[in-house]
Amino acid sequence: MLLRFQPRSAAAAKSSRRPEPALLLPARDYINTVRVPADGDASSPIGCLVLYGGSDVLVRLGAAIAVSMALPVEEWQLCAARCWAALDPALRERLAAASLHDTVRLGCGLLRPEVEVAALQRLCRRARAAKEPAAARFYREEGNRLFGRRQYGAAVRLYSQVCLEDIARAESHGYPDRLLPKVLLRKAECLLCLGRLQEAADALSVVDNKIAVDGIMTSPTHQTLLGKLSQLKVKIHEKESCPEAAREACGDIQRESEIWEENDSISGASSSLSLKFDTERGRHLVASQDILPGQSLLKEEAFVSVLCPGESLLLQDSSETVWDTRVTNADLYCHRCLRQLLASVPCCGCSYAKYCSQKCADTAWEQYHRTECSLGPLLLTLGVFCHVALRTVLLAGFAEIGRLVEWSHDGDKDLHNPEARCNHLSEAADTRAGTRGIPGCNDSGQYQSSYQAVFNLLPHAEKHSPEHKFLCMLSVIAICKQLQEAGLEAAVLNQESSEKWSKPKACEKPSGELSPELKTVAEAMLRHVLQLQCNAQAITVMQESGSRDGAVVNKKPVRLATAFFPVLSLLNHSCWPNISVSFSGTAATVRASQPIPSGQEVLHCYGPHRCRMRVAERQQLLRQYFFECRCQACLEELVSDVKSVVAMRNSFCCPSCRAPMQGEDMLCCSNEACAISVSRESLSHRLQDLQQQIKNALELLRARKADQAIRMLQKCQMDAGNLLSPEHLLMGEMEDHLAQVYATLGKWQEAARHLQRSIEIVEMHHGPSSVEIGHELFKLAQILFNGFAVSEALSTIQRAEEILLVHCGPQSTQIQELQEMKTCLLELPRSILQRT
Repeated sequence: MLLRFQPRSAAAAKSSRRPEPALLLPARDYINTVRVPADGDASSPIGCLVLYGGSDVLVRLGAAIAVSMALPVEEWQLCAARCWAALDPALRERLAAASLHDTVRLGCGLLRPEVEVAALQRLCRRARAAKEPAAARFYREEGNRLFGRRQYGAAVRLYSQVCLEDIARAESHGYPDRLLPKVLLRKAECLLCLGRLQEAADALSVVDNKIAVDGIMTSPTHQTLLGKLSQLKVKIHEKESCPEAAREACGDIQRESEIWEENDSISGASSSLSLKFDTERGRHLVASQDILPGQSLLKEEAFVSVLCPGESLLLQDSSETVWDTRVTNADLYCHRCLRQLLASVPCCGCSYAKYCSQKCADTAWEQYHRTECSLGPLLLTLGVFCHVALRTVLLAGFAEIGRLVEWSHDGDKDLHNPEARCNHLSEAADTRAGTRGIPGCNDSGQYQSSYQAVFNLLPHAEKHSPEHKFLCMLSVIAICKQLQEAGLEAAVLNQESSEKWSKPKACEKPSGELSPELKTVAEAMLRHVLQLQCNAQAITVMQESGSRDGAVVNKKPVRLATAFFPVLSLLNHSCWPNISVSFSGTAATVRASQPIPSGQEVLHCYGPHRCRMRVAERQQLLRQYFFECRCQACLEELVSDVKSVVAMRNSFCCPSCRAPMQGEDMLCCSNEACAISVSRESLSHRLQDLQQQIKNALELLRARKADQAIRMLQKCQMDAGNLLSPEHLLMGEMEDHLAQVYATLGKWQEAARHLQRSIEIVEMHHGPSSVEIGHELFKLAQILFNGFAVSEALSTIQRAEEILLVHCGPQSTQIQELQEMKTCLLELPRSILQRT
């Protein structure tokens, strides 16, 4: 739960008397946190209470995580499995042992037109991404309907499918010159409402120039236009100087003020890191000097990123509605820079890709979308990993792809002998100066965020199952065949002029067979798809879920995009990491979360964390990365045979005496005088029932039935007391939910009391300086601020700042909001401060 803070001027704060509960005052006049609802009137007095769906954000992404979007749709997986089963056993054996080069060569003829190709065509028809006039009419009518119901935010998103596109079409098709200023003013007004201030200002500049060329306009119509022009200029100026803009400017200053000395050998890394290689850990980063908590270690732009489509875009049955009005990531974020947007600049060729500005749209088109545009349905069918692989080779360029693929063939002999390969690399690193012998480094020994670094990430081809490798191979072959049939081969090859890679004449290859160049592209793509299982990075954001028209806004971490970060990928895993990763658009920032002495390895958590999972669960999940974790946390739990913190604190308690229960399938009370025993299955069923009751209580809260929600949560607490240990995380979650309900009612003291109990449990699990505690303290600071508990709020703000600065840095939205709250409280009249 998070109260989103919306500041107002210091003068307004100083003149305030003690406020009433948030739900009783207009949003725009109230100092408390208020959300302008996306689907309601901007003046609706709705307090914004944001419930975090969990703080365990998975940063590294493997094939087992979010598999429904990363891998092809299930129907295509089944089709590929049938194709594999139908192969001659000798061919299956050859494919299983083949190098990536031979896998592509053997697989090019395995896509049968009447079976696999026909199946793909059928699946692609269910993923509509082409421009359709009927769809534009549908969205316009849906927008009108939502506008009539005062759901303005949803209406704007639907209008955006056609609105700015209509204006652009009018401009490009010879709209009458004398009427053009009126259209441009409408365009500027639309852009202003969408927050695209620079584009709005540019449109007004064009109107200014038009008026200057045409001379003085004296008619009433022209005077009306001049008045509108003046009004829009004032509005743009006001928006540019509003607190949001000031906050962004403050963030820029803070970013510049961070001490940063870049590494000479590792692009984007701090000089406090060095790149090492050994046979046990492979490439890894170590501290070359003592590192303090909060110190920035790495700032890296993704080499490539692909926005993950929403679930509704992952193919619908033909019997369902053709056009879907549900809002997904594809509607909320720019498909290039991942900036959040209210409305979008749509692609002129397809209905899927959307951008935050014309500049982003043009850049995406030049770099990759001119090739991807017509492949939208196929890429949605084959999953995000295939899309990332295609975009990677498009960004790299064929010259670099051809060079590295040919170079890789020299190493194929070591493909099935990882030990020999590691020994060879280790010898190279030892015998050459500095880092020049480490894979991915250039001739100068620099490891850059480049395609060469991406290419040298390990694909672990020998460790993937033959069936999975076959599925990936068929998928990339299907993409390359579609590129060839659509006449896009020249675009993929960047019209390379080299004689060695020149485009062959049609007679040089049989009909339907891939050209040698596209086979090279397919080999590189197959390599990247296999790499992604261990090296894909999930770019995550906290996103609202559920209904947006209630008093409570639920937030949970969601995977926004999948990306390659070649430098970030150098970090090895630990279940007890010493760094934190945060994202801003397509950029990742790594900070030390604890002191790292010189010589110690810098370690990342791929998801399984000692505070969230038992060692057996962690080891199981980490198998997808093809290694057995031997970090300090795992060794302590495995060797000492001591129960993990998670196991002890998330255990069941005796229903009679409330002592901890022990055992596996049959649990016995640890109190010898009690001797009660009960099956784990029975207690697990009771726990599931309890969790369902908590969900029901939250539904009541969303329906604004706060009193009923409180009664149900209090009953859940009583039931949980006879089932769970007092330190169980669910006990803390219930306290958090009660804090949420009381905050909705404006009962800030009650809300703070329950949230403080929740924080005690979170601290037991995650530690006093964890990012989880930072988020919880941020929530508490918001509640104390709203309740005008000034001294408590200030001390909580200070502690939250200290923790979040370490994990998130000074440009974090939460840090900036904490600083605004502190400024607002300190500038209150002394009389108010004395009363609190």
